[in-house]
Amino acid sequence: MTTERVRIALDAMGGDHGPEVIIPGAALTLERHPEVTFLMVGDEAKCRPLLAAYPKLDSVTEFRACDIFIAMDEKPGQALRRGRGKSSMWLAIQAVKDDEADVAVSAGNTGALMAMATFCLRTMTGINRPAIAAIWPTLRGESIVLDVGATIGVDARHLVNMSLMGAAMASILFDIERPTVGLLNVGTEDVKGLDEIKLAGTILKENAIPTLEYAGFVEGDDIGQGTVDVVVTEGFTGNIALKTAEGTARQIASYLKQAMSSSLMSKIGYLFARSAFAALKDRMDPRKVNGGVFLGLDGVVIKSHGGTDATGFAAAIDVGYDMVKYRLLDRIRSAVGDEIKISELSIKSDDRGVSEEGI
Repeated sequence: MTTERVRIALDAMGGDHGPEVIIPGAALTLERHPEVTFLMVGDEAKCRPLLAAYPKLDSVTEFRACDIFIAMDEKPGQALRRGRGKSSMWLAIQAVKDDEADVAVSAGNTGALMAMATFCLRTMTGINRPAIAAIWPTLRGESIVLDVGATIGVDARHLVNMSLMGAAMASILFDIERPTVGLLNVGTEDVKGLDEIKLAGTILKENAIPTLEYAGFVEGDDIGQGTVDVVVTEGFTGNIALKTAEGTARQIASYLKQAMSSSLMSKIGYLFARSAFAALKDRMDPRKVNGGVFLGLDGVVIKSHGGTDATGFAAAIDVGYDMVKYRLLDRIRSAVGDEIKISELSIKSDDRGVSEEGI
């Protein structure tokens, strides 16, 4: 664990609420971690008055004025062309590249943030594609799920890389020496699934990896059960799983609200149980368990939920703080470069030991 001050770059204009959430969120993080400093990029007219309301935060914040901001519905390519080198999102990431900050945090457009971060920071040696790792509430606590939307399609090498990166992140957040890792599949049997998934499973099973414990294939219901510490899948499937979980949480919350207002007795019952329902609502709110980590880049970038509040944004900053404080990048480099030598793996298609039958 490093004892150095953690420098955090903030895209103050990202998300649904911009500086009205970002600045109070940063103030909450500063209360928990008084040693942090901030580099904030945004609209001076909107940010300065809000910063003035938090003198402690203002005193440890370097502010950089900017007048180009990325819209939440802007296409990644368009955002990259329009905002490269001059938008609040780009300048926050650039601060990491220039070693002016240790981590960049934004609640802005996910696709644009990934495009800019990848273009600006590039991927680590040995990593061919980045991934977005999300913290997922489960029945036994929390798990890491990746990829939840960075790239579509996957090969075995990328699945193994994601397993290594996810384990490094889980070891930091959950303080586990060897997190358990499972590959998301259509069944737990070795003969099921796509060839690339089966090949990745073979690689993980046959290599003794000190930083993770491979638990085999897991299914969709294992995510919420918390069967493993890290669930690995490709971005298309992972993003559908994430959006389905968020939609289900809102659906259940709506059902509860309707049930609690359906009769006089249910309203009275709600008065006695409202604290429990409030806790349940917080537990199910995807904006509260916040802070997606862009893994595989040569720098730390955190994506906050766009519709989060100040508490949720502070949680995202805190994730970034932990990733820096406990040297996520060094752990990933060690795992990919030294422990499994993934870049040297060479398995011919006819040696994979898997069938064409699929499911």
